[in-house]
Parts: sequence; C-alpha cells; structure tokens
Amino acid sequence: MTDPLSLSSGPVLGLSLPELWFGIVFAFLGTFLFLDGFDFGVGALFATRDDESEQEQLLAAIGPFWDGNEVWLVVFGGALFAAFPAAYAGLFSRHYILLFAFLAALILRGLAPEFYEQRHDERWRRIWGVAFVVGSVSAPFLLGMFATAWLTGSEGSLTLAGPLVGLALVALTVVSGAAFLGIKTRGVVQSETTAYGVRAVTGYLALVVASLVTLALTAPNVGGGLLAPVPAALVALSVALVGGYVRAMREERYHLALGVAGALTYGFVALVAVLLYPSIDPSSELSVADAAVSTLALNLMTIASALLIPLVITYFAVLYSAFAGPVEAGESY
Repeated sequence: MTDPLSLSSGPVLGLSLPELWFGIVFAFLGTFLFLDGFDFGVGALFATRDDESEQEQLLAAIGPFWDGNEVWLVVFGGALFAAFPAAYAGLFSRHYILLFAFLAALILRGLAPEFYEQRHDERWRRIWGVAFVVGSVSAPFLLGMFATAWLTGSEGSLTLAGPLVGLALVALTVVSGAAFLGIKTRGVVQSETTAYGVRAVTGYLALVVASLVTLALTAPNVGGGLLAPVPAALVALSVALVGGYVRAMREERYHLALGVAGALTYGFVALVAVLLYPSIDPSSELSVADAAVSTLALNLMTIASALLIPLVITYFAVLYSAFAGPVEAGESY
C-alpha cells in the first residue's frame, strides 16, 4: 500500500508533475477540439444543405456522439482547476464574458437539433437550422478568441490576432467535419460536403500563417518564440499534414483524412502550449511550477487519472464501434 507521506514528499515514479499536468490539460483540450470539432464542422456544413433529407443525414451522423464529445470540455476545465487553480481563477475572471458567450454557443448548438426535430413546419425548421449553424460556428470562433487572449496575456478578451485564430479554428472544424461526413454519408452528400474539406484546409493554413504573423508583430512574449525549433517544427509538420489531408480526401480515404485532421488539431493545441510554456498565465506572470497545487494533490490526481482515463477511452471506443458505418437512407436525428 502506498504511504501517504511518500506521496507528499516527492512525485510518483520521479515524474515532473507540474509539467506532466500542463501537458495533460492541453491534451484534454486537444481531445475536445478534435472530437467536438468534427461536430462543429458538420454543423457549419449544415448550411450547405437545402434538402431536408440531406440535413437529416448530417444530424443523424453526429447524433450519437456530440453530447459525449462535450464531456472533454468539462474534463479540460476540471483538470485546469484541479492542477492550476490560480491560473484557472485568473483566466476565467478576466475573460468571463467571452467564456459565457462560448457556453451560450454550445447551448444553442445543443438545443437547435432538438427543437428542429419537434415540428415539420418549414419556417420552424429554417429558424432552428440557422441556430444550429450559428452555434456550431460561434463556439470554435470564440474558443479561438479565448486561446489567443490566454496566450498573449491580454487583460481584455479582444486581441488583434484573436479573430484570425477564431476563424482558423472554424476552418479546422470544417476540415474534421468534412472527413467525418466522408465516413458517415454516401452519394451526393458525401461528394459535395467532402469537397468543402479541401477548401477549408487551405483556408486553415492561410489563417494560421496570418495569425502567426500578427502575433509576431503585436505580442512580443509570443513572437520571440515562433522561430524556436519546436514551434517551427510544428508549423512545418502542419504544412505537411495539410498536403496529406488533401491527398487522402481526393483518394476518398476518409478514415485517413480524419486521422490527419486529428493530427492537425493536436498540433495546433501543442503549438499554443509550447508558445505558452513555461508560463501558464502570462497576464499574472504565473509559471507552471508556481501555479501548480501541492505534490500530494498532484500525485493523487495522477494515480486517479491513470485508473480512470483508460475507462473513459474504453467507453468512447465502444460508443464509436457501436455506431460505426454510414448513416442509412431515411435515418434521422
């Protein structure tokens, strides 16, 4: 049995726990952005469908998944609060309006399909269809604004690079959503929606470049690190992944394309984390080590996570296996 005193005197297995949990927090954020990201992307692509049966296919494609995917946002917030409470308090107090707007977008995205299905009135469905698109596009855009304010240490939620990063995240979710629809749909819906993926990935790359240039010019604490080896390697990797995504989509290898979209997403989050480190809250000048809770708390969290995360991953593996395969004709949300 583990001695509680040993858990308070040093890290388990000799791990550097503040850095470990910094990585875990951003891994949770990347998982949310990828899994719920393709839901957002499908919501954005919903705007391209005029036929009601085609709209139902898109809703049915994400129906079993979207609410489970949102759990990773809660896990991210919980991990940030548990491991770095001072950073959590500072970030959420400075940007609470932006975060409430983000939560409102998530609520709208979640409610819209439910109300959409309640009536078959054309006007009713048009209103809630628009609401679904607005919520799906607004959520990643606002998340990008928040990530930029966090990275630059801005006291306010609006930064020059924020809208560019927000649009880049919207494009990235369309990249994931198009690949996901390649797997889940067939026929005209598949061919037309996946074509948007190639356009979106090109737009994503252009927006990332524009965002980095703007950050270099307006945020000295970020610009100085952009040419360091790891950030430069992540940008170069993203360029290569964009080429791989385009090829996979054109060859109709949609599972591979979705995997590449996931790598792009985690690469984006990793770039933010690398540019941020060793700080976790530039505005309050808190480093990762300074903001972390006690060694005992981090040890207990590490042990609990090692036991629980495999169970969560198993649940998602079962969920996605149970609803594998394309949406059948006539299937609805």
